[in-house]
Amino acid sequence: MKRKVFDLRPWSRAVRSSQSVVRVPGHVIVDFTAHEVAKPKDVSFGDQTIRILDHGFRWVRVHPAGSGEGRPGSALSAMLDETGLPRQLYVDLHGGEGLGEDGLPWHDDLYLDVIGNWVVGEAGHGTVTEAHIIDGEDLEEAVAAGLVSPSQAEATWAHAREIQAGLLAGTYPPLAVLRRYLEDPYT
Repeated sequence: MKRKVFDLRPWSRAVRSSQSVVRVPGHVIVDFTAHEVAKPKDVSFGDQTIRILDHGFRWVRVHPAGSGEGRPGSALSAMLDETGLPRQLYVDLHGGEGLGEDGLPWHDDLYLDVIGNWVVGEAGHGTVTEAHIIDGEDLEEAVAAGLVSPSQAEATWAHAREIQAGLLAGTYPPLAVLRRYLEDPYT
């Protein structure tokens, strides 16, 4: 597994940006805004291509406050356009997480991720209309390289299917934390 720190400030795509870190009960939220980008970022989502980064886009990360190393979990990121509308949800599955001395969250990546299309209606509440598990080949390569055990990989696939179902049902817990934060980012 490789350890990743969620800190987008050094990202070369973002020419001018700002980032804040907010603690809420049980989670740390990293709110990154790319005020100006060198190059937009488009990604595949099902049978379409969507833009997840451009001038004024925000990436809001809801990360567990730190259950520790070796404890499987997940962290949710929402990519929002310049008007605040969601473009994509992205869930990183990990084999442990925590907070660095700088207060930024880290996780031990398990390679498999879940992406979701979060559509916000007129009432302001979002619904995940589609979700996909991605990067299965990365997990297979990690198993072949001995970075992840076959039993960890099996558990990761099971966890990814649970997250996918939770996103679609609206019951994935970090989604509620994200909604509350977006409604009132200072509480």
